[in-house]
Amino acid sequence: MMSITAQTWMEIQMLVGHLNRRTGRMLGDRGEGVISTAIAVLITSFIGAAMWVAFDRIWGSAESNIEGEVNRIGAMGG
Repeated sequence: MMSITAQTWMEIQMLVGHLNRRTGRMLGDRGEGVISTAIAVLITSFIGAAMWVAFDRIWGSAESNIEGEVNRIGAMGG
C-alpha cells in the first residue's frame, strides 16, 4: 500500500508533466539560474564597455586641455 505523501507526489508530478506538454515547456526550470547569470554578465560587460568609452573620451579631452595649458604657461614664462 502506498502512503498518501507518495501518492500525492506522483499525482503532482503527473499534473506538472501534463501541463508542460500542453504548454510546450521543457522539464522544469533547470537551466534558469545559468541563463539569468549569463544575462547579468552580459549586461555588466556592456556597462563596463560604456564606462571605458566614456572614461577614454574624458581622459583624451582632459589630456589635450592640460597640454594646452602647460604650453601656454611655458610660452608666457619663456
